[in-house]
Amino acid sequence: MITPNDIIFTETRINILIVLAIICAVSFLYCFIVGEITRNNSQMDKLWSILPIIYIWVIFFMGGFNIRILIISIIVTLWGVRLTWNFAKKGAYKLKFWEGEEDYRWRIVRSNKMFAKKWAWALFDLFFISFFQNFVVLLITLPALLLIGNTSPIGVADIIPMVTMFGFLALETIADRQQWDFQSTKYKMLGEGKKLEELPAPYNKGFNTVGLWGHARHPNYLGEMGIWISLYFVGAGSILSECGGMAYLNLTGLGALLLITIFIGSTILAEKISSGKYPLYKDYMKKVSVYIPLWKYKE
Repeated sequence: MITPNDIIFTETRINILIVLAIICAVSFLYCFIVGEITRNNSQMDKLWSILPIIYIWVIFFMGGFNIRILIISIIVTLWGVRLTWNFAKKGAYKLKFWEGEEDYRWRIVRSNKMFAKKWAWALFDLFFISFFQNFVVLLITLPALLLIGNTSPIGVADIIPMVTMFGFLALETIADRQQWDFQSTKYKMLGEGKKLEELPAPYNKGFNTVGLWGHARHPNYLGEMGIWISLYFVGAGSILSECGGMAYLNLTGLGALLLITIFIGSTILAEKISSGKYPLYKDYMKKVSVYIPLWKYKE
């Protein structure tokens, strides 16, 4: 029986990987050099939603205009355009691309005493912010390589993860919209001179407990992780007839696994910050699940 590695490491796919690796290397060098010069470490944040679109369309064009990859490319493009626009509303993009608002979390991370020395932060910037994140963003798109050459009719093994992928995109879109509406209203009232405790409920808590956020603390993270896990299952399902059950144990799943570790770390940091800012947040953490929308938050 053919193994997933036999399918992954073919000449066509290796040639595509070389092109993708070059793009990734250029992005890595840009993020590190520009981040160190400008002291704005959101360079990768700005590219996070753009690079997967580039990678996935490179795979489509170099991989033979496959209908499965076309469908995935459209979904990834919708994801990327929406996420880019969402980040742009926060002032992240300027005409000079290296400018724009830096994610506030990097300032908090930089303030840690372990980064008191500039060289310590430079190493963190080099290996985590610039290299590791670029590497993961490349890896999460690689399941699309498994779709190359598959000309069989689209079946259940394709449709279910594709629909799931789109469903997670919808979940993330709704969650981000609810968060944007909540925070915009809150800061509008604060801008009028009111204190947080003077705001009407639920804004007086400081954090969102409306809609999906009343059932999960990070529903947007669930949507983001779900999109790329679903893509992995699209790729694995495409080689199921050739590899049997081994199809679901292929190397392209590494990207989704590493992405999950990033979001777990981001969750820990975000909740540490929120717990320090808002007195009721620890109670919210005890009563509401982290990612999966379940029971509703009750004060």
